[in-house]
Amino acid sequence: MENLVNIFVKSVFIDNMIFAYFLGMCSYLAVSKTVKTSTGLGIAVIFVLGFTVPVDYLIENFLLKEGALTWLSPKFADVDLSFLSFIIFIAIIASMVQLVEMIIEKFSPTLYNSLGIFLPLIAVNCAILGGSLFMQERAYNNIAEATAFGLGSGVGWFLAIVGIAAIREKIRYSNVPDPLKGLGITFIITGLMGIAFMGFMGIKL
Repeated sequence: MENLVNIFVKSVFIDNMIFAYFLGMCSYLAVSKTVKTSTGLGIAVIFVLGFTVPVDYLIENFLLKEGALTWLSPKFADVDLSFLSFIIFIAIIASMVQLVEMIIEKFSPTLYNSLGIFLPLIAVNCAILGGSLFMQERAYNNIAEATAFGLGSGVGWFLAIVGIAAIREKIRYSNVPDPLKGLGITFIITGLMGIAFMGFMGIKL
């Protein structure tokens, strides 16, 4: 249990998708104009990452990597389908994003309209695919660890986009120099938040 908490906390603060790897910056910058839309997209990302990472873990370990098909027959011990990882992972992500899009459209049409094109673009959000590829690279021992990593990565992305959205709402009333208004000051604030999150690297886990 302690190991799962460590993986979760590390993926939220230390290995934050936005501030450590700069993944998912397109949606992060475009949708973070209001807290409401940022919250909706952040929750959607948590849901997609929390589901796709463990599903991709199962597919990786029981179908794709070398020797994964031995549960079918020992003669498949040399079969290696890992070259299909990218296309399989993307197919799972696209399916989950389509499900999330249908749910949001059904229960919150206002949020669906506010998110616009950026909701289906979660399917090509590099933070989502990055979660599955990091899971593959780190070779977690079981599905619980993969799930903790997926949820933690989603929560980290959620905190990043809601945090910048709250700041952007406040700085509308600030005396920002004209050349820095809009994305300029947003990039500066993102850099400062990234430096702040680097302080969590000192946590001993």
